[in-house]
Amino acid sequence: MALDKVSLFCFLASYTVALALELSQFVRRGLVAQMATMLFGLAGFIAHTSYLLARSQQHDLPPLLSSTHDWMLVSAWLTMALYLGIQLWNPRLSIGIFSLPLVLILVGIAPFTSRTPIPQVFQMRWWTMFHAASYSLGIVGVLLALLVSLMFLIQHYRLKNKQSEPLSLHLFSLERLARLNWWLIVVSVPLQTVGMVTGLYMIHLSKSGNHPVDLMSITVGLNATVWIVMALLFGWILGAKNTAGRIVAWRTIVSCLYMMLTLAVLLIGQQDAIHTPVPQPPPDTQGGGA
Repeated sequence: MALDKVSLFCFLASYTVALALELSQFVRRGLVAQMATMLFGLAGFIAHTSYLLARSQQHDLPPLLSSTHDWMLVSAWLTMALYLGIQLWNPRLSIGIFSLPLVLILVGIAPFTSRTPIPQVFQMRWWTMFHAASYSLGIVGVLLALLVSLMFLIQHYRLKNKQSEPLSLHLFSLERLARLNWWLIVVSVPLQTVGMVTGLYMIHLSKSGNHPVDLMSITVGLNATVWIVMALLFGWILGAKNTAGRIVAWRTIVSCLYMMLTLAVLLIGQQDAIHTPVPQPPPDTQGGGA
């Protein structure tokens, strides 16, 4: 398969079929459906990887640096890699019904984001790589914390109502889910902080280049609000003593949804800015003549 022949639709379709097969196991769980889910997920992952490699070769940049479009797809790729790894480790765990919708959302949003690399990439390649890697890993960690919190609340509801665990929904224990949620937030927020600090330093460096960035821009402001909300959650989790896991889960979900909404507004705003025509100066009507 040639890398440049792979389209986004190829792995989007594979992931959609994998999710449909995952959901079908609520009706009838079987080994054939489990294997088919893994095969479609793996096929989509291979096509996904090929697409990112082709984009990287096209711009001669790592996928994280190519554009916002590629950054969204890298986030989906990381989530899918984790899903496949967990399924290979323990096929009984029902991770797909949580992670596959997130993957589909990230892939589905990607076509509506910018495919053009920012000019600063070519001036500060290594700083941009460090900034993008830390910031994106932090955001992926927060998204995973959202999924773990949902799992926790489902398990909490089931145990509170003394319901037996269905064969189609096998999850980690409450204790393990609470620990995972704690670690995901504790690791992700510092990564986002590193991304914010390096981003501010890059803005400072850009002032002496050909493409300066305004510190008071909407993009910087929205990213700062996301970091502030997550930093508050981080401080609350570290400072709280004997806090119920259910409260932690709800606060994580609210913070993550706020982050996702803010990033969606930011990405749409960036795309609108790209397609907004630059006003041209009026033609010089003085000094001309036939």
